[in-house]
Amino acid sequence: MYKTVLLPVDLDEKSSWEKALPVAVQLCRDYGAELHLMTVIPDYGMTVVGQYFRPEAEQELADRAWRELQALIEAEVPDDVTANAIMHKGSIYQQIIETGTQIGADLIVMASHRPAVGDFLLGPNAAKVVRHYDRSVLVVRP
Repeated sequence: MYKTVLLPVDLDEKSSWEKALPVAVQLCRDYGAELHLMTVIPDYGMTVVGQYFRPEAEQELADRAWRELQALIEAEVPDDVTANAIMHKGSIYQQIIETGTQIGADLIVMASHRPAVGDFLLGPNAAKVVRHYDRSVLVVRP
């Protein structure tokens, strides 16, 4: 049923993946699917935003995010599940939808929100993904 599963994560919030990742892993095992973990970093290239950061800050953030995403996969995804890392910058929900389309994700698994900090993925981002992605989206509640 599923061949490609996409799991967006916020590397600064364990709650964005701690319950959703085991669900995604089990679905990949059940269907022999490939797992793609993705994170989205902010785009510092906008003049309004970029002027407040050192020129190398965006690359440093990207390098750190990539290392953390790789470490998350190594630590949390079992060896019997094929997992890939994907990192983009820009609008969270747009990047999730575009990435899902590009990799042909049959299913996007998402955490619903970051407790006590405000909504991350269900709130405006998850709601937009659920409404606009043309395939299945599974929202995992805390």
